[in-house]
Amino acid sequence: MLEPTRITRRFAVAIGFCLLAVSPLVLVSAAELPKVSYFEIDASPPIGSPNAYESVQEVLIPLSCRGIVLLGSGQPIVLCAVDWIGFSNDGHKVFREELARGAGTSPERVAVHALHQHDAPVCDFSADELLRQQGLTNEPFDSVFARSMMRRAAEAVTKAVADAKPFTHIGHGDGVVEHVASNRRVLGADGKVKHIRWSANKDHIVRGYPEGVIDRNVKSVSFWNEDRRLVVLTWYATHPQSYYRTGKANPDFPGIARNLRQAATGVPHVHFCGAAGNVTAGKYNDGSPDNRQNLAERLASGMSRAFDAERKIPISVQDVGWQSLPVALPPAAHLKQDKLIADVSNAALPAHNRSYSAVALVWLRRCLAREQIDLSCLRLGPVRVLHMPGELFIEYQLAAQQLRPDLFVAMAAYGEYAPYYIGTEIAYEQGGYETSEVATHVAPAVETVLVRALEKLLDAPKPLPEKLGTSAAERESEYARQHPESK
Repeated sequence: MLEPTRITRRFAVAIGFCLLAVSPLVLVSAAELPKVSYFEIDASPPIGSPNAYESVQEVLIPLSCRGIVLLGSGQPIVLCAVDWIGFSNDGHKVFREELARGAGTSPERVAVHALHQHDAPVCDFSADELLRQQGLTNEPFDSVFARSMMRRAAEAVTKAVADAKPFTHIGHGDGVVEHVASNRRVLGADGKVKHIRWSANKDHIVRGYPEGVIDRNVKSVSFWNEDRRLVVLTWYATHPQSYYRTGKANPDFPGIARNLRQAATGVPHVHFCGAAGNVTAGKYNDGSPDNRQNLAERLASGMSRAFDAERKIPISVQDVGWQSLPVALPPAAHLKQDKLIADVSNAALPAHNRSYSAVALVWLRRCLAREQIDLSCLRLGPVRVLHMPGELFIEYQLAAQQLRPDLFVAMAAYGEYAPYYIGTEIAYEQGGYETSEVATHVAPAVETVLVRALEKLLDAPKPLPEKLGTSAAERESEYARQHPESK
């Protein structure tokens, strides 16, 4: 029988050999872990500078520019969400370049999205330059402030790269949001738009129609270091307006919901607006100031459900990927260069109209030059996050999910803002505000371009069987949803 001390020595030697054998594998595994870091700056405009519609009189709730940097799978990847109405043309281009510089990566690996709040700034440096040539300054772009905000964001990204922490797992989950979103295009029996359900509605008849085509789920993805959540991303598709044009900068109900969840969990939250071009809170919002908090709490409840439902899975650098796909979008036929130039030069027109024409003129020139914009997809194991332009219709988000039902697919829209509203092909025949000449800068053929791009980005095994919303069955089903009395 061996003595206890000899047994201890033998065990110690055996354990030592095991550690020598295992430790290189442990080191390799640790080296292969991807890293993530959160960044945030205050993006609130100074008092007196222009918001999209009114000059800033007060910052009611600070606006935020926040996001994440991912490291370990090629060049760094940056995702950024901003409480502004939109970044178009050179406003979007320069912002991506600044963040790329801060991260030490290329602009193709940077996604910048607005949340589209209306008591917030808009940015387009190229349109601003056209207006300055006509003697119109700071209307409605405070370019000096916008550039300083972007530089501060780039500095925050640089610091985030240095502070990045490994993540061992991701979590992903869905949560139903009750009584917030509704489709704002109510169709009549002829298949044409009968009512527009704006973000705020006091008309009980219009509010009384069913929700229509929406995505009821908020999606959540979190990054974990073992048992600790490092940061949470969420996506939900609805216009963010409860009421606006107040002169008081604020992130409206989605920003409030995000802030509520961050305070409740102690985990940084980054929220993105999904494909919400034809989705508002109009069914559930009469525009009363008190209702803003109600909408925020309902969205926060959905975020909480998604958070609690997250499925946690291990991840390595091999599970993280990025694909960027440049596409050329077809310009709207109503955009005429001579007319837009005349409008920009017309001092008799209101400044807002001249600004709109400047954005459209720059966009048209880009389209005529066949300039492409970047769509992209982030891969995180079974998760795909799509980054899309403009005020995209919800049908594109639902189509992406239909293309890959085997994956967890989230979508952020309001990237490159210059196309403005992007409808489905049939929507341009149905009428309504979103596809009118004052609202869209792209032609109906945009659907084919974007659907083919989604199929590529998602590596779809087969194409969509129908154009979006064009099958007779879908039209009849949608009419029945909106007109239950017809059954």
